[in-house]
Amino acid sequence: MKQTILVVDDDADILNLLEMRLSASGYHVVAASSGQQALSLFNMQAIGLVISDLRMPEMDGFALYTAIHQLNATVPFILLTAHGSIPEAVHATQQGVFSFLTKPFDSKVLLELVANAFKITPQYAISNHDDEAWRSSIISGSQQMQSLLAQAKLVAASDASVLIQGESGTGKELLAQSIHNASPRHADPFVAINCAAIPEALLESELFGHKKGAFTGATRDHQGLFQTANGGTLFLDEIGDMPMSIQAKLLRALQERLIRPVGGTNQIPINVRVLCATHKNLLEEMQEKRFREDLYYRINVVNLSIPSLAARREDIPLLANYFLANLNKKYHKKLNGFAPDALELMIAAPWPGNIRQLQNIIEQVVVLSTTPIVTSALVQKALQDNISSMISFDTARKNFEQQYLINLMKATQGNVTQAARIADRNRTEFYKILERHQINPALFKATVAND
Repeated sequence: MKQTILVVDDDADILNLLEMRLSASGYHVVAASSGQQALSLFNMQAIGLVISDLRMPEMDGFALYTAIHQLNATVPFILLTAHGSIPEAVHATQQGVFSFLTKPFDSKVLLELVANAFKITPQYAISNHDDEAWRSSIISGSQQMQSLLAQAKLVAASDASVLIQGESGTGKELLAQSIHNASPRHADPFVAINCAAIPEALLESELFGHKKGAFTGATRDHQGLFQTANGGTLFLDEIGDMPMSIQAKLLRALQERLIRPVGGTNQIPINVRVLCATHKNLLEEMQEKRFREDLYYRINVVNLSIPSLAARREDIPLLANYFLANLNKKYHKKLNGFAPDALELMIAAPWPGNIRQLQNIIEQVVVLSTTPIVTSALVQKALQDNISSMISFDTARKNFEQQYLINLMKATQGNVTQAARIADRNRTEFYKILERHQINPALFKATVAND
């Protein structure tokens, strides 16, 4: 079944250009020269996407969007304008518009947006376009991500090592998987390992394998991930957390294309492309002697940096609706979309946990929603609950230290000398720590005396 697009513009030349570009890409196009005509056509047939000019007489693009959204809130809407800017684009997405494209538009960008729009339309959730299949798990319409994906597609054709950098939750593994999908190795395994999640004593065995009897508990030979991924791609996530001792062995494996299992004597040839990722600044890690310089230059032939969700806010409505569609199926719900003020809250939120955090928020509101449209009140509560639980490491450490001091002062009844001794700090230093946390020892003496 062809995907049907309704295009609306009072400029006949633009309308013809849109129809020609989209039809040539395999879409079924329905054209309208006014908002009223578009509304009539929308009511007569199944439309999967609407692309409309913003400035039109009588009924403009926003008015058409509002009318169509009332009829079917799941149909994505792309606005075209000759007066576009980033603030206007954000305003449009705040109202629930899928995306915003300025005229004159680039045909490639238009087709990318259209392909992404159909990913969130329930009846078209699975793309029929093979050229998009490689990156189907990455949902985005932002210019930043389109540029990044174009680079990823180019580098996928080679066997060059790639270092993917980005904050936690931005989708580094999804990008690595997409590179593998677009590469000549796509028919062979894609194997991922989080270097930060495996204890140092086990990481070497996980990567290179081990022989029976190599250490206590090694009751049989074990094939490492380099062998498991042979012919394909090995993705080393959070490589910045890899211990120095393993870094040296990894470097040797990459240089020689040979591995030696733990406890083994023979070297095994490998044919693996290695992709790496980290949220750390490896240049700083090298300066602090926590990451090998020679390994850094070996894995960083091509550097791809994923923007944070806060840097691509125009993708938030798209991602929110994509997660909503998937979670509707998971929880057997029939939610139609988000209230405009609910989307506005999400667009304005800080998102320290990036896309992973957004997905958690959407899952919470889907589970708890009792109305067809997700309300701003429900989103507000989910954001408050979620963000408050994602405090920074420094804040968590400060909170722990403060509670420790309070408990210590209670236990010693405000005796600073005794408390300092228990905390293994000299008395002067301990007083400074108490002052930093604004804790007055006298209050604890008074509390005991009044009990």
